Amino acid sequence: QVQVVESGGGLVQPGGSLRLSCTASGFSLAYVAIGWFRQAPGKEREGVSCIKGAAGKTIYADSVKGRFTISGDNAKNTVYLQMDGLKPEDTAVYYCVARRSLFSVCALSGEYDYWGQGTQVTVSS
Repeated sequence: QVQVVESGGGLVQPGGSLRLSCTASGFSLAYVAIGWFRQAPGKEREGVSCIKGAAGKTIYADSVKGRFTISGDNAKNTVYLQMDGLKPEDTAVYYCVARRSLFSVCALSGEYDYWGQGTQVTVSS
């Protein structure tokens, strides 16, 4: 079965850190665009970050640049989102997304073929 599954969300205080994981099954993340979107209650869905392959080009939304880091591990077929300096406005459901094409490019908008079930991140004191 082709799918991506997220883990690692939770409750953290402002200024804290969390690491989200996204593990793929049924396909390799090594050569495709894979990223993270988030959606807060009452807000539009927002592209957060993307990486092309496990060690490829990365892009970030301006709202998280300098605080979040995306990386991949080919051996584990997993992509990570390290989130540092978390703010209350980072509170959202975070979704792992991937494109199936080997020629896919990273983008913080547009269509993605695979979506995870989402993991809740709450930043609050």
